[in-house]
Amino acid sequence: MKLIKCSKIRLISGKVYHGLRRRLDWNFSGKKFSIVKGSLEDFDNVVFHHETPLFRELPKVDIWLQINKVRNLELAIEKLNNLVVLPGEVFSFWLLLGKPTKGKGYVEGFVLNNGRVEPGVGGGLCQLTNLIYWMTLHTPLAVIER
Repeated sequence: MKLIKCSKIRLISGKVYHGLRRRLDWNFSGKKFSIVKGSLEDFDNVVFHHETPLFRELPKVDIWLQINKVRNLELAIEKLNNLVVLPGEVFSFWLLLGKPTKGKGYVEGFVLNNGRVEPGVGGGLCQLTNLIYWMTLHTPLAVIER
């Protein structure tokens, strides 16, 4: 598969468009989004369990990017841990986390950009979003957006 290089204006306008679309959905769609925290003691059954390695041997990826990725994952998991998705509610990763910024403590981890690994604030969160998506596929929940 050949990678198509997008212009900077297209990349920026795409981020603005999709960010605006997401905010309109959060505020005007009428969907009820999950925000309530619970505890594991409230539930009797585990539907699915999975573990994923935090460090991997990746060619041409500096170890500090992986260390920082783990820090970003820790910050994100603090926001998501013990979240309860009740019937009729929608889970939104980015609504709960917001934009990962240095001000929130996120650091430069590795991001993929046009097939290349490069540093980016909040880098590594894709590992968590992919894991959540994969685990959701093993539950009765419906994925409405990825």
